[in-house]
Order: sequence, then structure tokens, then C-alpha cells
Amino acid sequence: MFEIRIHSRGGQGGVTAARLLAMAALHDGKYATACPFYGAERRGAPVVSFVRIDDHPIKVYSQIRDPDLVIVLDASVMDVVDVLNGLKKGGRVLINSAHKPEFPGFTTFNVDLTGIALKEKLVVAGSPILNTPVLGALAKMGIITSESAKKAISEMFSDERNVKAADAAYREMSV
Repeated sequence: MFEIRIHSRGGQGGVTAARLLAMAALHDGKYATACPFYGAERRGAPVVSFVRIDDHPIKVYSQIRDPDLVIVLDASVMDVVDVLNGLKKGGRVLINSAHKPEFPGFTTFNVDLTGIALKEKLVVAGSPILNTPVLGALAKMGIITSESAKKAISEMFSDERNVKAADAAYREMSV
């Protein structure tokens, strides 16, 4: 089972990103679950979401303590949350950043999701929406296919800018 923990701030699309990722995995013929964890948080508060992907039915629906991959949609969350806590040895980190930070012992990927969202004018209430571009980055990493990412995005959103943002993240991220 491949387990993913997504760190974001309320209003950035982290919870929706988890749902989209699970949908894309289902389109790839996998089993998947998405589970958010938040209380009465408001826009801007730290939020965490979880995704499990497997070739077999998934019988657990809970928080993920020891993920294989951590996604950080807002680097400022790292000031208040230990996003690497429990990350499996040799695990991967995907961070929304124009610059590649170093996390010793982990493989790090970065892409400027915020810049992509702003370029595509994917903004709600002044916040760039990062849920669709991150799917393109995850496709580039091989977590899902690009085709399944686009299909999941198109099923949830009719605005073509969302697919364009995913395509841009796929192109711009280096692996």
C-alpha cells in the first residue's frame, strides 16, 4: 500500500487534491481512499489530508502516521507542523516551491504550483488553488498517469484552466 500525507492551509485545495488523487488512482485501476483531517479550521489554518493507493481493496480509513510520500502545498506550514514526522526511511517529499529544499535522507521534488495557479488565474478569495496543478506533478512522479489525472480533474471541474495547470506542473517539474 502506498500512503500519502498532504499538508496545506485551508482554502488552498488540499482536501480536494486528496479526493482528486484518489479518483485518478481509481481511473488507473487501483483502489484508493482519501481522508481529510480537520476540525473547525478557517481559511489559512493548517490542514492535513491522507490518501492510500493499492492494488488490493483498502480496509483502513484513518490518519496516516508513516507515509511513503509527503506533499507540502504551502511551505509556511513547516513553521508550525513537522511535515516530515513519520515519513518512511527513503520516503519522498513533494513541495510547492520554485527552489528545491534539502531534506537529508529523503528524495525531494519541487515545482512552483503557486506560480502555475496564478498564471492560469486559479484563485479563490485571493488564494491560489493548488489542487489541480499538484496532480500534474504527481503524474510526473509516476504516482498516477497523466491521463487519469486529467480525467479526474475534468470530472470535478468544467473549467479547462484546471487541466492546463496540471499539464504545466507536469512539464515544469523535473524528476
